[in-house]
Amino acid sequence: MKKKLIAMLLLMGAVLPSAAQQIAVVYGSTLKTCNTLAEAVKNATDGCTIYLPAGGFQIADTVRIKNRVSIIGLTHKTKSKNADGITTISGDLYFDQGSDGSVVMGCFISGYVRIGYDGNAVHNIFMRYCNLNGILVKGPQCTGTTVNQCYVRNTCSFNNAPATMTHNVMNGTSNLNGGIVSYNIVVSGSIGASSTTIANNVFMGNNPSASGCPSRNNMSKNAWGDDPIPMSSEWSDIFENPGPGISSGANYHFKEDFKSWESKVGIYGGKEGTIYFHDDALPPVPYVQTKIVPGSTDIDGKVNVTLTVKDGSK
Repeated sequence: MKKKLIAMLLLMGAVLPSAAQQIAVVYGSTLKTCNTLAEAVKNATDGCTIYLPAGGFQIADTVRIKNRVSIIGLTHKTKSKNADGITTISGDLYFDQGSDGSVVMGCFISGYVRIGYDGNAVHNIFMRYCNLNGILVKGPQCTGTTVNQCYVRNTCSFNNAPATMTHNVMNGTSNLNGGIVSYNIVVSGSIGASSTTIANNVFMGNNPSASGCPSRNNMSKNAWGDDPIPMSSEWSDIFENPGPGISSGANYHFKEDFKSWESKVGIYGGKEGTIYFHDDALPPVPYVQTKIVPGSTDIDGKVNVTLTVKDGSK
């Protein structure tokens, strides 16, 4: 709760005309503010949370994350209930040795998320509510990568590492060895995998190139896998708005004639006992719904800002 209150204060400060864009690094009751993402990563200790307000943040390839941190932005969606806009990270995020258990939420990332690029084992990197360029895993020593409720614009390369990918709108994977791929919309790429459970996905483009993979209830034009769900209609006849490309502006709700499939395949399926796709999901920090910022100060030299703030938790 204390972290959420601090995040709220930062959001409130961000709407003031004179306020500089600041990043909060929070550990327990300790708060440090930074002006750049590189500075925030440098100052983060194990277990810290880095709160990014709306805006753009550059990060260089020389900046490596070597602690267990949570990087929390406001949202990646241009059309959301967050009145302050989106959080964009320009560059690649490198998770190196010591960053096991790190989390990224609520960010649009222009570059790749790179896991274990120092050659060491890095485990349990978790991503949710993000728009990602892609994920590059160094090798099989890096386990436990999880991607949930994200948009992934390019193919993710796992180099024989295992991973779990659920309820995403995504391009595809290569060299995924072990794990789960379920309840995704695979827009244009393919799933290159071995020893991976592939279930309840919609393959709009290519069928998986997979060996030794248990499969069930996948929907595609070419009836791939065990218990396939073949579709003869065009995707534009099945989904409300399936594109083009991988965009948060698309709508993958099934049209009325195909509505019975929505709970079975794709990003809205598998609601029982799992984390499924929410159209309006935002990271678990307060966000500004509405704001009124006067163009001038009052007689006492103060700016009276009116905000409506809501918790983004689901």
